[in-house]
Amino acid sequence: MIAEALKTIQTEISDQVTLVAVSKTKPVADLQIAYDAGQRIFGENKVQELTDKFEVLPKDIEWHFIGHLQSNKVKYIAPFVSMIHAVDSLKLLKEINKQAKNNDRTISCLLQFHIAEEESKFGLNLEEAQQILSSNEFVELQNISVVGVMGMATFTDDEDKVREEFRTLENYFHVVKSHFFKYSDAFEHLSMGMSGDYKIAIEEGSTMIRVGSSIFGSR
Repeated sequence: MIAEALKTIQTEISDQVTLVAVSKTKPVADLQIAYDAGQRIFGENKVQELTDKFEVLPKDIEWHFIGHLQSNKVKYIAPFVSMIHAVDSLKLLKEINKQAKNNDRTISCLLQFHIAEEESKFGLNLEEAQQILSSNEFVELQNISVVGVMGMATFTDDEDKVREEFRTLENYFHVVKSHFFKYSDAFEHLSMGMSGDYKIAIEEGSTMIRVGSSIFGSR
C-alpha cells in the first residue's frame, strides 16, 4: 500500500518538486516501508516523536520538522534536523541559530506565511516578514539558512479559493526573494500543498509538498 502510494505520487510530480512524507503519528514500521521504497525525507510535528524515530531509523533520512515549534524544544532536534518548516518569529529564528551553533551546524528554515482564512493557522504577514529580514538581529544569524517560504491554504472544497491563496504565497516568495535573497541560490523553496491540494499547489508553482494520508492512509 505505502510503496504503491509513493510510486503513484512520484509519477505525478516532477524532479523539481520535493516530496516530504508526513509521518507524524505513524509507527516506525510504516516509515521503514516508505524508506525501503526509496523515500528519504520525512516530516514530523512533535519533538518527542521525532527524536524517538531518529534514534531507531536509518541515519541517511532527512528529517523535517513541520509543526509549530516552541523555542524551548529546539535544542532537542538541533543536532540532526535538516529543515524547520514553520518559522514565524525572530525569537524562534534566534533560538534555532543558537542551538545550531551549539551543534556546529547550519539549519535550513522556511518562513511561514499566513495565507488561509482560518485564524487557527500560524504565520507571518508580508510586513512582519520584511521587518524580521531587514533587522540587524537577523543579519547576525550565521547558523541558519532561510531557504524559502511555506504556507497552508484554507481547508475547503473551493478550488478557486485554494488557488488564490497559493498565488498569494507565490507572490510573497518572489517579493522576499527579490528584496532579501536576490543572490542566494539557497532561497529556492515555495512549500505549499498537502494530501488534499498538492496537485493545485504544484500547478501554482510549489517546489515542496507535504503529503501524509495519501501515502500512509488516514490517521
